[in-house]
Formats: sequence, C-alpha cells, structure tokens
Amino acid sequence: MFNKKTVSKALIIMLLLSTVLTGCSSNEGKEPDNSKVSADDNNILVVYTARSESLNNAVIPNFEKDTGIKVEMIVAGTGELLKRVESEKNNPMGDILWAADETMLASKKDLFMEYVSPEDENMIEQFRNKSGFFSPAFADPTVFIVNKNLIGDIKMEGFEDLLNPELKGKIAFGDPANSSSAFQSLAAMLYAMGDGDPMSDKAWDFVDKFIANLDGKMSTSSGQLHKSVADGEYPVGLTWEDPVVNYIKNGAPVEVVFPKEGAIFPGESVQIIKGAKNEENAKKFVDYMLSEKIQNLVGGELTVRPLRKDAKLASYMVPTDDIVLVKLYDEGWVSANKDAITTKFNEHLEKSLN
Repeated sequence: MFNKKTVSKALIIMLLLSTVLTGCSSNEGKEPDNSKVSADDNNILVVYTARSESLNNAVIPNFEKDTGIKVEMIVAGTGELLKRVESEKNNPMGDILWAADETMLASKKDLFMEYVSPEDENMIEQFRNKSGFFSPAFADPTVFIVNKNLIGDIKMEGFEDLLNPELKGKIAFGDPANSSSAFQSLAAMLYAMGDGDPMSDKAWDFVDKFIANLDGKMSTSSGQLHKSVADGEYPVGLTWEDPVVNYIKNGAPVEVVFPKEGAIFPGESVQIIKGAKNEENAKKFVDYMLSEKIQNLVGGELTVRPLRKDAKLASYMVPTDDIVLVKLYDEGWVSANKDAITTKFNEHLEKSLN
C-alpha cells in the first residue's frame, strides 16, 4: 500500500520528468513560440529555412552573435514552408523565408515585403535584387554528377554527350514539374541547345532526343537522384553542384562536370515575409546574408557559391571564371513561364511513350 507521502513524492518526480522531457524537444518543424515575445520585442527573428544544415549553422549562430538578435529557426522543405507562409498571410508567424529562388517564388510575391538591401550594390550584377522582393545570396549551379567507376571511356563534357546510345536508360534525371534541380537542368538544356532561345524548335528537338535516351526512366526524388549516381546505380545524372562537391569531399568516386554548352546559376534567395512582426530585424538578416563576412565565410568553407563581387571561393570548387554560362538566360522569364515549360516537357514526354 502507498501512503499519501509516497504518492506525493511520486507525483513530484513525474512532474519533474515531464518538464525535462518537454524542455528537450526540438523546435524543428513546429509552430514558432511567439507567446514568449511581445510584438514589439526587438530581440527576436523567426526564420523559415529550407537550406542545408551546414548553411544554417554557418549563418544563424554568427548572426545571433554579431547582432544580439535571437533566431527561432523552423526547418522544413521549400513546398511545406511556402504553404505555411500562405496559410499565415493574415497573421504571419515568420519573418524570413530562406528558401527557393525567384523562379519558384515570383508568382507568390504578394506574400513578401519589398526590400532591397544596401548591400545589394556589392553583389555580382546578374544576381542583384531586380524584382525588389527576392535577394539572391548564394548560388547552386546546374551540373552533371559523373560516377568515375561506371562512366568508362564515355566522354562526358556537355549536353550533346547525353545522347550517346551507350547511356540509353542510364541517365539519372528527375521530373521537372516536381523537382527544382530537374527543372533548372531542363532550363539550362533548353537555353544551351536553343542558342539562347529556350522555346525554339532547335531546343525542343534536342529535348526529344534526350527524352528518348532516358528510355522512360525518371527519378521521383532530387535527393535520391544524385545518391543513385554516387552509389553506383547510374553513371551520370543532372543535379546541383552542392551535393556533388559534398560527395567528392567525403571520398565518393564522382566528379562534377559543368556542361561546355553552358550552365545556369539560379540565385538562392532570402525574402522578408509581408507583415513580418519583426521587420527591422528581418532587414538586418537580409543585409547580413549579403555582407562581406558571411559571403566569404560560406564561399571559403562550404559547397555553395557566394554571389558578392570578389568573395572568396574554396580551392575545392571549380573557379567561377572557368564555367561557361548559357547565353541570354533570363531568370525572370523562366519564373514567369515555368508552367508553360513543364507542360511542354510533359507533352513531349507523353509523345515519346506512345
């Protein structure tokens, strides 16, 4: 039998354990706890981020240390975060959306506040905030990931090489309608093979040949795509530079190839959510992302490319001057015509299967 004293002690222990376990829970993917902060508290910032752990860890702690502003970071996928911003538009719980780029967000610009950082003038001309809403901070170019153990004697220098009959059914490529890396790779292909005109017959004739060499095989996951090449399932894939360089740094038998006909550098942007409760701190965050300190830090230590003029770039990255860019690439046009491009691709894909 338990006496009252024993029961009281047990209840106290249970309450203490409950408090400890609750305190250890993660904020990742949860609602921001704005109940602890008043609307005019000037020492808080809520950041919705879809960026990599390494990029978050390079920027956020430094921002907190240098500004004294406490960041509450909510980590999730781009699609999930964008839906969250949309659902909260009448009462924004976040201040910053650090995800995607103008191509993906242009049609949603009513969700964001117009702001051009004073640091914008220090960015490479083609990556300045021309829309007024989206500030490109870093870039992750489109590349080929090539498995050196599988590619053998097959030449892999550009888009034309993807039509090699020996690669039929052996190319890792995603669905452009659902994969940002696949869509941007398709955009690069269209611009490069259409001599700067992505909707030309010449561009889409090449796409038809490329689809034929895919032989009906398309990846459903961007992450699985580059992993399948690194793991030896495919000799080549179309993806972003960032994961490929990470594989190389970790000893995987892969190499990064920038197509000789041209690559594109979509500017990964940061944007302030319209109606943000901590607007001034959000502006400071955008400024900080474009600052010389952070641009040099990320460029010198990580695997994405800084976009500030003369920013440092790690020795394990291909020098930017050695990369051919596609002719006449227009990110604004691509963002406005994303649906038209993916619809046309699906039409050509369906035709090839019939």
